[in-house]
This record gives sequence, C-alpha cells and structure tokens, in this order.
Amino acid sequence: MKKLFFPFAIAFLLFSGFSPAQLKIGYVDSKTILDRLPDAQDARQKLDAFIRNWKDELSKMQANLTSKKDDFERRKLIMTEQTRKEATDEIENLQKEIDNFRNKKFGERGELYQKQDELMKPIQNKVFTVIKEIALEEDLDFVFDRSSDVTLLYAKDEYDITASVMEKLKLN
Repeated sequence: MKKLFFPFAIAFLLFSGFSPAQLKIGYVDSKTILDRLPDAQDARQKLDAFIRNWKDELSKMQANLTSKKDDFERRKLIMTEQTRKEATDEIENLQKEIDNFRNKKFGERGELYQKQDELMKPIQNKVFTVIKEIALEEDLDFVFDRSSDVTLLYAKDEYDITASVMEKLKLN
C-alpha cells in the first residue's frame, strides 16, 4: 500500500496544477538518526534485556519438556496404561504452556510488541516533531524516509535533512 502511495502522490501533484519547480522534497534516514540517538539505544537495550529474560525462561521450559519426553520414552514400556496417560497429558500440557508463553511474549500483540511501542513511541514522536519543524523551516512539501518501505532510488544530497534533524536533536 505504501509503495503504491508514492507514485500516485507524485502523479497527483504533477497533474493538479503544481509545477515540479515549485515542489520541494526532502528526505531523512531515520535509521541513522535512531542508531545515534541515546534514548533509542537505551530503549533497544531495555528491549534486548526483556527478550533475553523471556528466551531464558523459554529455554528452561523447553529443557523441562525435553526431560519429561525423554523420561517418558525410557519408561513407557513399564508404565501402566493410567500412568502412561498421565505422563502424555503432562507432556501435552507443558507443550501448551510453552506455546502460550511464546505467544504471550512474542506474539502479534504480545508483551514484546507492547514494550516496543511503550519505549519507542515517545522517541519516534520526538524525531517526527523535529522533522516537521525542519520541513516547515525549509518550506518542504514532502519529506520521505529513505529507510522505510518507500523506495527512494535517487535524491540529491541537498534535500537530505538527516543532518539537520540530528543537529536539532543534539547528536553528532
């Protein structure tokens, strides 16, 4: 959808009475900005810590499941039908717990997504505000992000406002 927007937006502007000479376009590399922004680095470190803890917990759960499966395989021939049924139920329940944990932490709307949104949204808003200020100061009609889905095949360096954004954010 985003990839289709760009060509249609340019076509609309060209055919709606604007001449290309009036159009001022800038672009920014948000990846470069976020890579150098201390707040974003701190947020990534916090997210990485959450991920490490959840992966460790998941590994422990998986090791427990593997141990139960191995134990079951070694002893299943000497188990009664009732004991075998209880052991398989326990293994199935452990597998469900692992799946639920994985989905709760790493799923589409899981805790990782929520933490990422919680930590990164204020930073993204701050960067967007600075981009908007610079776009207004430089009277730009459009500002594209070269590190997003919109493919920017070529742009003159004079339209790159990444340095201006980093300067306003007091980054090197």
